[in-house]
Amino acid sequence: MAENAVRKPPAERPRILLVDDEDQFRITLAKQLSIRGYDVLDVNNGEDAIKIVRHENPEVVVLDLQMPKMDGIQTLKELKKIRPEVQIIMLTGHGSIESARVTGKHDIFGYIQKPCPVEELMEKIEAARDERRYAMLRHEIPHVEKKNFKDWFIGVQNARPGIIILGALVFTLLYFLPPSDRLQLLLTTPKGSAQEEVIMGYSDFRRMKPGQTVAQFYAERAGLYETVKAADGTKTKQLLGPEAAMKRAHVMIGVLVVAALFWATGAVPVGITALLVGVLMYFFGVLPPDGVARAYAKDAVIFIFGVLAMAAAISKTGLDRRIGILLLSPSTSLVRMSLIFAPMVAVTAAFLSEHALIAFIAPIFMMVYMGAIKAGGISKDKALVVMMLLTLNYACNVGGPGSPAAGGRNAIMIGILGDYGISISFGQWVMYGLPFVPVMAVIIGLYFYLWSRNKLQITKLDVSAAVRRESEKIGRMTADEYKTAVVLVALIIMWSALSATYGMGGPVILALVALNILGILRWKEINSIHWDVVALYAAASAMGTGLAATGAALWIADTFVNMLPAFLTSTGSGLAIATSLFTGVLTNFMSDGATVAAIGPISVPMATIAGASPVMVGLSTAFASSFAHMLIIGTPNNAIIFALAKDYETGEQLITMKDFFVHGFIVLLLSFAVLWGWTILGYWQWMKFPV
Repeated sequence: MAENAVRKPPAERPRILLVDDEDQFRITLAKQLSIRGYDVLDVNNGEDAIKIVRHENPEVVVLDLQMPKMDGIQTLKELKKIRPEVQIIMLTGHGSIESARVTGKHDIFGYIQKPCPVEELMEKIEAARDERRYAMLRHEIPHVEKKNFKDWFIGVQNARPGIIILGALVFTLLYFLPPSDRLQLLLTTPKGSAQEEVIMGYSDFRRMKPGQTVAQFYAERAGLYETVKAADGTKTKQLLGPEAAMKRAHVMIGVLVVAALFWATGAVPVGITALLVGVLMYFFGVLPPDGVARAYAKDAVIFIFGVLAMAAAISKTGLDRRIGILLLSPSTSLVRMSLIFAPMVAVTAAFLSEHALIAFIAPIFMMVYMGAIKAGGISKDKALVVMMLLTLNYACNVGGPGSPAAGGRNAIMIGILGDYGISISFGQWVMYGLPFVPVMAVIIGLYFYLWSRNKLQITKLDVSAAVRRESEKIGRMTADEYKTAVVLVALIIMWSALSATYGMGGPVILALVALNILGILRWKEINSIHWDVVALYAAASAMGTGLAATGAALWIADTFVNMLPAFLTSTGSGLAIATSLFTGVLTNFMSDGATVAAIGPISVPMATIAGASPVMVGLSTAFASSFAHMLIIGTPNNAIIFALAKDYETGEQLITMKDFFVHGFIVLLLSFAVLWGWTILGYWQWMKFPV
């Protein structure tokens, strides 16, 4: 009966290594495990064990502590260097006290005394196999079960050979595809010519000289030259020609498609895809080496790095729990969190940094979540963590339309309108945009509550009380908390008042330096942040730069506009809906600022030509640039949530890119529905817009 109670290993026969110098014991135990479904390898010394682990990659090693020459601890250290994910069960005959001491000091899964019942060892082995999966997640090692070619081809998260091959084929096809006549027209039309309107959507149109084409401006601005051989054999260097410029536009379209494909499917690790973007831009000459490096080192990238490090400092001191009491006091239930907290944080995000709010509140939610599952005696509640963190994330995203202070994309649109002689005040923007924010946030909260209601394992959770209990555990505020609070308040003031001069990255770096000088944040803690997320956002920034500079973004926007049916371009509301649709889709693949810079100069003159209000169409474009819900590259909010949504103990990624894609797509559709139905076709119909 006891044997039947043991969890049987699956049919693929898990590979186990026995290392023991007592031949009779080892051989007998190997036979017993083999009969019970394990693929057992056995050796009598540490040196041979190292060779077996290098070449055969067993899941679990059952290792004797006392062996001649190379003992168990020495062998353990070498095995962990080779395979950090391998789980070690230590066999010892020296009593539980000595075994516990060894287990605590070294990375050992567990220990068992010799001689041991085989059923007890099997239980330990199966538990170790489960732990190995978590260890593989922590060390970013893909777990691929090679059952057949189909399984290998589809692969697993971070190792999908089929998607990698598909991406390579798509990029090759786009690279060798002849440029369309439209792309040629867009890149070779001179500024100031009769056809000037077709290139007004180029992000740097206002900087172009009269008579200059997009291809010429791009080559001159980037400093790209090519060697031309004359009829007499002499070679000269001249600016990149239109054919070469079009080829680079195709490269950037290919980079966009491949990066989006890899990020959405998890074909390779997030950071590797981020590096791939730079590799392709380097080797296909989209920008010179220094230009690619500058494209990666944008202020937004420094901001992401700083926010993640700042979140570590706030969490370390316990200040996050104090902040949580203030912000989450109404959240006495999951319903109230969805319907009251969500609109509160969304409206706040309209006037303060939405990214900062995410960075402060997300760690609090993770703390509450980890405490809730421990109290509930469960290992994971996927629905709960998705509900909490994505409600917060998307509520902050949709705070963007609320005021000009909500993001740089809004300032870009104000500048574009100003270029056409149209001014819009802070108060006017709030009047047009703020009514959208709480309505959309309530719908987001309601969606996640209804989605999770029947999936939750923990159905009753007083978030406010949970945060209060955690704060009570650490007592009154310490000196480090007061210092961190002062730095945090100063940072928020700098972000609000000085970001136009110093950006978002400069103030947060200053805050990190101050925290280090005050002895609160050490470099080791800064270095432990999720650098893959920083790399991801750097790649998104670089990709946006490349798309805009080469004219690829102009071609994408132009293609969309030309596909629009006449009824959408014949009225102001129709044009506002059309441009918001394209902006909302494109902003998931480009930075919001780059999207507005590419589409705004197209939408504003289109409104003028159609006799509609450029303000209505321009605001629709800016509002929809806040709808970057589907991919983690779309906005720093998504990147920060993805970085923080990891189980503290196992390292498991609790919210995946698939979660962002699936829920983000639904929230994107809801965002369009509210923007079109409640805003454009709703209260805007009773408001006056400049024409």
